Amino acid sequence: MQIGKPPARPQTVPSKAQTGHRSVVLVVDDDKAVADSLAFMLHHAGYETHAAYSFRQAAADATSLRPDVMVADIRLPDGNGIDLAVQVRKVLASCKILLFSGDVESNSLVDQSRSKGHNFQFVEKPIHPQDLILKLRWL
Repeated sequence: MQIGKPPARPQTVPSKAQTGHRSVVLVVDDDKAVADSLAFMLHHAGYETHAAYSFRQAAADATSLRPDVMVADIRLPDGNGIDLAVQVRKVLASCKILLFSGDVESNSLVDQSRSKGHNFQFVEKPIHPQDLILKLRWL
């Protein structure tokens, strides 16, 4: 290698499993108990997790943490999870997004977002922890 010359780039990029990198999951819910318990459960399933409790905090955390996956409630006090997902997807195109809600009215918001070309995965609350883990693995 010559001084001043950048090293050659590898031809293939190693996978996260090869580098030992765990997938980063941002869990967003205004109910702190829900967000923290989901983050705790996903951490024990092998993910690096972070919890956010508002639209604003989640948007900032997504920018700084650059998560691989975001699991977000649709109903947030300062916005909604669909708008958050659209915003995150603009900055992090590869971020996988799973939206959830226990509110029946959220289904219409999901349908509206799909009509605008935003096809995010959606699950209804409550969801069994093992079902959530399986869903994340299939994203």
